Amino acid sequence: MRPWSAIVAAAVALAPGAMYAQDKDIVETAAAAGSFKTLTKLLGDAGLTETLRGPGPFTVFAPTDEAFAKLTPGTLEALAKDRSRLRSVLLYHVVAGKITAADAVKLAGSGKKTVEGQEAKISVMGNTPMINNAHVTQTDIAAKNGVIHGIDAVMLPPGR
Repeated sequence: MRPWSAIVAAAVALAPGAMYAQDKDIVETAAAAGSFKTLTKLLGDAGLTETLRGPGPFTVFAPTDEAFAKLTPGTLEALAKDRSRLRSVLLYHVVAGKITAADAVKLAGSGKKTVEGQEAKISVMGNTPMINNAHVTQTDIAAKNGVIHGIDAVMLPPGR
């Protein structure tokens, strides 16, 4: 097992947050990042844009465009047609409060309640932070009302 300091150093090494201005909210920051186009569109479709422009703070485990592309054929289209289910899936990626990569490493092995209402498990595999079965590929993308962590999979809430 690696010492926590090595894991935190690895998580911080993934952090591109300094590239983004902290005067933008979560939605603006996700849009500016360029790899969350599908997510930002779906936030609008689900009526969640204004929520994530609110004061927060929020932590968003944001599936990249590539993560959405990995969904089985028809899944994204079905979600887009069912606004209630879409909202549930998207809110399962949001945690109230600000959790940095260093905080996440300290929370490894525990669950964190999502805005959707169910817990998502935070863990570390090797030196890669994870949420449920999704690998965190980008950490600490700072926004004025929280932080975004890019993930490589779309998480579906249990029972959804």
